[in-house]
Amino acid sequence: MTAAKRDTYTPETLLSVAVEVFIQRGYDGTSMEHLSKAAGISKSSIYHHVAGKEELLRRAVSRALDGLFGILDEEHARVGRAVERLEYVTRRMVEVLIAELPYVTLLLRVRGNTGTERWALERRREFDHRVADLLKAAAADGDVRGDIEVRLATRLVFGMINSIVEWYRPDVRGAGVQEIADAVVQLVFSGLRKEG
Repeated sequence: MTAAKRDTYTPETLLSVAVEVFIQRGYDGTSMEHLSKAAGISKSSIYHHVAGKEELLRRAVSRALDGLFGILDEEHARVGRAVERLEYVTRRMVEVLIAELPYVTLLLRVRGNTGTERWALERRREFDHRVADLLKAAAADGDVRGDIEVRLATRLVFGMINSIVEWYRPDVRGAGVQEIADAVVQLVFSGLRKEG
């Protein structure tokens, strides 16, 4: 990499490279040397931007978590019948996952081996619980089926959405973001909504 390109490195571009390396090698399998080579800058240049690789991990998973928690603050997630809010949150989860694909992919792969990973897992659980609470409220309102246990239904919905990180590639022509979000919402809510 040329010196001119090195001078253009910012904390954001460094974070983007680090996320790619973490996804490829795993966080535990990534050294500062790996990050330095991938970024084309010296390790000391990396330390100019961050304290170490755990700070990069925290910034990356924070970006994904901020996107997800931000959904819950949006008006359509806070106002209206629980089932409508749940449908909105489900659609937005797909949109945020795709918009922040590498960051959410990394979030879904943390295992709890470091303080940052344990923090991220706890925040993910908190988000999951808040979505599960919406599902409970929709069931209590009689708008979704009550014969499927809420935790199971929530896990299945998250499983469908989270699986997108395994197959979606923005550079490959295929279904667009809205088409995927529409399909997820249709599949989830045709199965969850109470008939009649």
